[in-house]
Amino acid sequence: MPKKKDDSKKHKKPNVNPKLEGFDVKIDSFGEIQTSFDIDKINQFLNEEVEDKKLKDRDDLEDIKKDNEEEE
Repeated sequence: MPKKKDDSKKHKKPNVNPKLEGFDVKIDSFGEIQTSFDIDKINQFLNEEVEDKKLKDRDDLEDIKKDNEEEE
């Protein structure tokens, strides 16, 4: 006899960063991605929180980060 699936896992929301609270992504019938946040806000969050693997070995990475912080 097959095991019953646990439906509580389907309805449980994932743990998210507090800065992204309320972020939701949906794909409409035309295949377009619709989000609850502006794409610029998402990109800003990713720039601050996620390390770029391609840039991590660069010698001038710290200088680039400082320049970006000063522009904001």
